[in-house]
Order: sequence, then C-alpha cells, then structure tokens
Amino acid sequence: MYENLDKHNKVIGIYLDLQKAFDVANHGTLLHKLHNYGIRGVALDWFRNYFSKRYQYTTINGVNSELTAVTCGVPRGSALGPVLFLVYVNDIKNAVPGDQIKLFADDTNLFVSGCTIGNTNFNSNVKLNKLCDWLIANKSSVNIEKTSYMIFSRDKANETLLCINNHVINKVSSCRYLSVIIDDELKWTDHINHVYKNL
Repeated sequence: MYENLDKHNKVIGIYLDLQKAFDVANHGTLLHKLHNYGIRGVALDWFRNYFSKRYQYTTINGVNSELTAVTCGVPRGSALGPVLFLVYVNDIKNAVPGDQIKLFADDTNLFVSGCTIGNTNFNSNVKLNKLCDWLIANKSSVNIEKTSYMIFSRDKANETLLCINNHVINKVSSCRYLSVIIDDELKWTDHINHVYKNL
C-alpha cells in the first residue's frame, strides 16, 4: 500500500465480514474441495463420515423441536473446525485473479489501487461483484452492516460509492483490522488512543 501511495496512486481498502462464515460451509461443497485438494479414498470417507449423522434441535421453555440434520457448518470448538473453514474459503482468491485477498478466519480484505479515484472506485465495484459471485456459488454472504471501506490517498477524495448487491457499504475513516485500528491517514492516532485508554 505504501508503494502505491508513494506513486500518488489512490488505494481503497475493503473490509468484508463474511456472515456466519463458520456456520454456512456446505458439507457437499467442502467434500468436493477436499477431493480437489487431494484428500481421497479412505481419508475422504473419514471426512464424509465426520459430517454425517449430525443433528440438532432447539429447546424453548422445556419444549424440544424435532431433530434436524445438519448439512452445513464446520464443528465449533473442534481442532478441525478452523482448518476445514480455511479449506472452504481457500479458493476465494480465484474470484479476483491477480489480486491478493487478505484472509484471516472470517475477515476478508481487499486493497485496490489506481491512478484516479474514479478508476479505483470502478475497479473496486467490479472486484466486489466478482467476490459476491464466489460467495453465492459457495452458499455464503457478506454482513453488510459490518463491512466497510476506507480511502487511502494523499489528497482527500470523497466521490466514491461501493455497493454489494445494490447495498451501499459504509465508508469509514478508521476501522479495526486484526486487533489493530487503522486510520485512512495511517497516523495510528486512533489505535494509540485505544491502547492508551485500555492501559
């Protein structure tokens, strides 16, 4: 990002929050991806068995609902859960070839740069549409309320509008990224103030 700013390019950082990411991983799709990554034979049968015969029910005021088969989601609290989720989302990079999508658990980030803010805004929307196509194909979605974007630029530019499925995403001047608060001027003031208050 610094390299682009030094070249006086505009950079838009997009911070996506995948909605209920660990709960929507489709078992059939996950098994297919495991097969594509080389997990086959007995090992794949083991995973198929691991996902099968899982049921859940809800209890309200002592009344239980019917048992329902669980066909999606990675088991929470298990050692395999985070690994299986990473396998499930690993190919998201193919949605926007040539761009580096930053992934950490269910936090997905994309940084788009360009010579003008108009061009960067346009390219950002194109890439967001491609990401949305991947999410739909993988039975996932974005939490619009927790998704935001930030403009990194030497000069202030306000003429931007990013959308996901015709929903406008929030433009922010700072946001939390992997427990660090980043601001659009890269001054770290918000993060320092946050740490100071906690101390």
